[in-house]
Amino acid sequence: MYMTARNPLTTAPPYPVEQAMKTLGANLRTARLRRNLTIQEVAGKIGTGLRAVADAEKGKATTGIAIYAALLWVYGLLEDFTQLADPASDEAGLALMHEGARERAHRKDEIDNEF
Repeated sequence: MYMTARNPLTTAPPYPVEQAMKTLGANLRTARLRRNLTIQEVAGKIGTGLRAVADAEKGKATTGIAIYAALLWVYGLLEDFTQLADPASDEAGLALMHEGARERAHRKDEIDNEF
């Protein structure tokens, strides 16, 4: 039997990531309940199973991003999602850009031991 190694990010994500996912899940559950929708109704609207919706509402890291995006769409919250990682709001990135950072990363030919 072919077994793949589990991704440590999905089995034990960094604490801030885990908390953000749980908060997102709780927010999605609140949005569903405020709209008086059942998990079955929402799953049907996005074309997925009950477990995927329930897992998203628990903030499980193994739930695909498409499920989260589809739930936001159903609740009319997708516009907020499209603002995530907006380059115009990336203060640190903008500061680096003004210091002469490149538009794309290039591979270094030598090993960099600076971590």
